[in-house]
Amino acid sequence: MAEGSEDMKTDLIHLSDEGSSLRVQVLGRHMPGVLPWHDVLDAEIVVTSGFAQGRLDVCLAPEDLDSWSQILSSLVAGRDAAWMDDGRNPEIRFELSGRNGAAVIVVEDLAGSGTSVRVSVGLVEGWADDHRDRLQRVRSAWPREVAETSPGAYEWRR
Repeated sequence: MAEGSEDMKTDLIHLSDEGSSLRVQVLGRHMPGVLPWHDVLDAEIVVTSGFAQGRLDVCLAPEDLDSWSQILSSLVAGRDAAWMDDGRNPEIRFELSGRNGAAVIVVEDLAGSGTSVRVSVGLVEGWADDHRDRLQRVRSAWPREVAETSPGAYEWRR
């Protein structure tokens, strides 16, 4: 584990312009030292706009980070994409509008609060490379340390 990583907060996602923003900030491990929850990360989704603000607590599994990497590739290729659409966490959809380089971002918490918010955020040049770097920083700060050896059986990676 990276030295001091439990005290760090890192933005996995940070898209913003003068009117709106979406942040997914990783706060630390959900249950450090406890199998199998050690590699699950506590995070918060923060959406702001001139009209509304919202914050949701989420837990990110290692598979969510893998999925985020694939979502980035889809967005770079110009395809709309949905992240965390498994019903476990609020879903974040990215709809590329094509208007002035903006993306419409929809956060839906149907299973929890039953609310959703939709904001338009301009994507600046280099945003995708910045987000790949952010993903790498999260993975470096909180590396995978738990292995599932068979269904429901876990051990520490050596």
